[in-house]
Amino acid sequence: MIRPAAVLFDCDGVLADSEGLVNRLLAEELTQRGWAMEGPEARERFLGMAWPDIRVVIEKHTGTLPAGWEGSFSHKLSRTLATEAMPIPGALEALRKVAGAYTVAIASNSSREELETKIRVLALGDVFGSRVFSFQDVPRPKPHPDIYLAAAKSCGAEARDCVVIEDSVTGVRAGRAAGCRVLGFAHETPAEALASAGAQVFTSMAALPNLLGV
Repeated sequence: MIRPAAVLFDCDGVLADSEGLVNRLLAEELTQRGWAMEGPEARERFLGMAWPDIRVVIEKHTGTLPAGWEGSFSHKLSRTLATEAMPIPGALEALRKVAGAYTVAIASNSSREELETKIRVLALGDVFGSRVFSFQDVPRPKPHPDIYLAAAKSCGAEARDCVVIEDSVTGVRAGRAAGCRVLGFAHETPAEALASAGAQVFTSMAALPNLLGV
């Protein structure tokens, strides 16, 4: 295996086991606004998407949302994450092993406030340093390549020489569009969907260091 120049991690569903929480709160919010929904449907519709794109979908069903809705809901979500966010089993151990061998960055379609909350709760600030990117830090969110191009640059690497760790089709497409090799963690998304988007699929975080030659 050719050693990557850097390893670029998604957050939700890869490091933070937060997808269920996010989707539950979003489903409750949409139900209150007249679009009845349960958490599993929210996951199916919105997994991996950034708030600007989520808003477009919601408004097709509910009409125009209030100005600043994304920021208000993101702040509410961040407060909940501060007390309820948990790591994916085995993810933090795998991350620290990988970070001992390669430069790492984190690139998430979360808001900056949400991402910083999860990094703080999971005690990952020392791992990523300033190499932290939310959708608000780049012109376009995933599935566009912008966030992974920026993350690679922060590591002093060319994107084509990096490996991305993702769990959603949206994220896999972003990594592939940036020219990266993508490892797809089949946690929330079926393995077949990740593979069809261009990822090499794995199913256990314990296997990740070995996949990267660590």
